[in-house]
Amino acid sequence: MAKDVNTYFIDGCGRCPLGGTPACKVHNWEQELEKLRMLVLECGLNEESKWGVPTYSFQNKNILIVAALKDYATISFFKGALLQDEEQILFQQTENMQSARLLRFTSVKEINELEATIKHYIFEAIEVEKAGLKVEFKKASDYTIPEELEAKFKEDPTFETAFYELTPGRQKGYLLHFAAPKQAKTRETRIESCVQQIFYGKGLHDDYKAAKK
Repeated sequence: MAKDVNTYFIDGCGRCPLGGTPACKVHNWEQELEKLRMLVLECGLNEESKWGVPTYSFQNKNILIVAALKDYATISFFKGALLQDEEQILFQQTENMQSARLLRFTSVKEINELEATIKHYIFEAIEVEKAGLKVEFKKASDYTIPEELEAKFKEDPTFETAFYELTPGRQKGYLLHFAAPKQAKTRETRIESCVQQIFYGKGLHDDYKAAKK
């Protein structure tokens, strides 16, 4: 994982095998990333590497990330859902993305044309942090429980207890994971594959095997 910002712009985040190779996504958008980085820094934000990607903050509060995805370069606002988005250019990457919103770019020309608007959005995001505004996240109880999970709860009440002893964030992660497949059999398989992890109190992406030792 990239430990400093310059490494990201040269070799990528380092979280996949393509990092440090010509196939890394950053090489598709080098000029766009350079332009976005310069523009963000002109707004007075502090730059550092977090999660392997360039992250920009104001008074130690995360404001946005600059990154390369496969099809575009992005500015991702941590609390983008709270921005007014007068130009209607913010993008919600998935329907389950509650807080973050993205600006997507495929050319330096596009960035140059929107430079004033981009800066306006950045300054608005700073004001959101200054005001202490928070995104109201959906609770785990707001998510639909798949029928297959309900059936598993009835079959094994101790499993139901273990599930609801998880943190709300972990519960939501599992509910989204279990509900995603269209076929019931696939949903059942996903649930069964996570039973032991849930009993160990671990989230979907936690390493529960270490806890077993």
